[in-house]
Amino acid sequence: MTDDVMRFFAAWMLTHEAADEGLKAAVLRGDEGGPEGMGGGPDAFVDGLAAMVAEEKEKLKRDLEARARGEEVSIETQPDPALEDLRFEVGELRGRLDNIESLLETLVRKSGS
Repeated sequence: MTDDVMRFFAAWMLTHEAADEGLKAAVLRGDEGGPEGMGGGPDAFVDGLAAMVAEEKEKLKRDLEARARGEEVSIETQPDPALEDLRFEVGELRGRLDNIESLLETLVRKSGS
């Protein structure tokens, strides 16, 4: 029984070790290719994505370390212009729907009198 459990954990550890090594290699390839390298096929995209995620992980580690020291960390976010445009358009639609609702309520009141 103990041998089976130990064998299972050894296989689990080996699997994670191999996956970690593969991910590290993908990050290195992605760093070498740069952002424009992501268009070079499915492997290039995965490598570039792995590099971007690794960069974000390092930022997160720095933020967590700073918080552990008691420093206040501000999350840097760049507003996405496409998202801002979408928010504006949704606001416009909401305003128009409110106007339509008001007009319908007025029509209902006038027709009920």
